[in-house]
Amino acid sequence: MKIAIVGGGISGLSLACELSAKDRGFDIRVFEAAGWLGGKIYTEKTGGYVCEAGVNGFLSNKPATLELAERINLQPVKSNDDARRRFIYTGASLWELQASPVKFMLSNFLSVPGKLRMLAEYFVPAANMDDETMEAFAKRRVGTEFFEKLLDPMASGVYAGDPSKMSIRSCFVKVYDLERKYGGLLRGFRALSKEAKKSGKKVEAGPGGALMSFNGGMYGLIETLRERLGDRAVTDKEAKGLEKAGYGYRLHFSDGSTYDTDCVVLACPAHNSAEIIRDFDSDIHDMLKTIKYPALSVIAFGVKREKIKCDMNMFGFLIPGREKRRILGTLIDSGIFGGRAPEGRVLLRTMVGGARAEGLAMLDDDELLTLVRDELADIIGLKDEPDFIRIYRYEKAIPQYELGHYRKLEALDAASAKHKGFYLAGNAYRGIAVNDCIANSVKLAEEIAKLYK
Repeated sequence: MKIAIVGGGISGLSLACELSAKDRGFDIRVFEAAGWLGGKIYTEKTGGYVCEAGVNGFLSNKPATLELAERINLQPVKSNDDARRRFIYTGASLWELQASPVKFMLSNFLSVPGKLRMLAEYFVPAANMDDETMEAFAKRRVGTEFFEKLLDPMASGVYAGDPSKMSIRSCFVKVYDLERKYGGLLRGFRALSKEAKKSGKKVEAGPGGALMSFNGGMYGLIETLRERLGDRAVTDKEAKGLEKAGYGYRLHFSDGSTYDTDCVVLACPAHNSAEIIRDFDSDIHDMLKTIKYPALSVIAFGVKREKIKCDMNMFGFLIPGREKRRILGTLIDSGIFGGRAPEGRVLLRTMVGGARAEGLAMLDDDELLTLVRDELADIIGLKDEPDFIRIYRYEKAIPQYELGHYRKLEALDAASAKHKGFYLAGNAYRGIAVNDCIANSVKLAEEIAKLYK
């Protein structure tokens, strides 16, 4: 049976790998429009720097990536302990986020009224909300200050998003479930702590787990999957259309060629999938077009350590929107993983743009570099010109799970089910992280294998 996967990012490649391991005689082909595989996973190595263009790792708290790495004999590496030190820039200062609840409450990160409002969350009655924006949920439960200083920068750091539009249910389902299951966040955390004591597990306020990658960067995962797939993964092959052909499908490509297949999986960004199926299913097309992807630029600087006034042994810092800065935050990649910068130098990656400032991401190179240099000079005391500079620009970066996203998924599932052997995959639907993409690919591979057993 022939299976065509459109999109050679981590979703498409991991799905192809899972299907090929089923030993069902599947004839699998991956078609990627770009001249390389991996999508937004790409590692550049030059002058002693190991620089990620996009994704910089995955968390060990979910098993999907670790299990895939084991299956393909790829050894992951753990981040440095310094990577647990995360900061928020607010009030013209960098504040370290304390993982311990006691230390967090003893710090001056929140004002006394802000702390009292956060503690009062225990007494806030649960609201039976079908869905809610992240901003509305957070302000209702923990107050404005906690939202603005902590949850707002989290939204911009993870999704480059606007929390006044993002769905708490789709973006942070564990937080949403705490209210649904336990009546509130503090009540839920207390219940989970009791359960953890019985099981011996640790409960963390954050996402938990250690950040992981691979020797030489995240692209090592892509390279290993590419080697496994061989000539079954094709680049520079842009799908432009899809139609029914007998009991299967016919893909049309920009070079005028076609490919007939029994099963087709669109594992490319939602806006690309929408164009491919424009004439195939107008309902799915229209729904996919509503999934937004704001512009984002990642600017990498390599600098001498002594040219920065503050301690760089950290994961990095995020900036709340209320600070009105022109960057979203900065990751200190050389503090996260060893060997990412030459001796005595620091590798910084700064995010600019996102849902609330797309125009900044699209500034010309000189303006963008000046903006980042000025911001870093003010925030961390960067005193010198970088000796390593890279700009990775994404006109359409991270899919936004806006209010009502889950209803959109239900409608997409129902519409797709009308076409046997047609599937949508990728990070536009049920999780943007590498772990989510791979876990969803494993699940989809099982579904396809059952359909064509």
